[in-house]
Amino acid sequence: MATLKHSKVISAGRWFDVRKRKMGMWAYALNRITGIGLVVYLYLHLAILSLLSHGSGSWDAFVSLARSPYFLALDVILIAGALIHGLNGLRVALTGFDVGIKAQKALFVVLMLVAIVALGTATFMIFGG
Repeated sequence: MATLKHSKVISAGRWFDVRKRKMGMWAYALNRITGIGLVVYLYLHLAILSLLSHGSGSWDAFVSLARSPYFLALDVILIAGALIHGLNGLRVALTGFDVGIKAQKALFVVLMLVAIVALGTATFMIFGG
């Protein structure tokens, strides 16, 4: 029984080892990590919204904190996760409908470049605008 637990730990550890992985594995890992991050954000978002039930004083204090550069950087990370997860999910959906199967790597690269440009624009609008 101890070897079964040990083998599960080793196989779970292999998932995080992305050395010598091909681009498909990187796409898969990015999609999984951003998906987990977005779910965590959803729960945090719901917890923050519960501040509304404590009155306007606690909400106003949170809003002033949320305008700090630290929280704005977290917004940029959120947008990055949403872009990566959404665009990579679009790639997965397209290939699921037999569109672009032979060009998956190129499609992944193009969509991640679109994500980078969109993230750069969003970052400028958050911090510069």
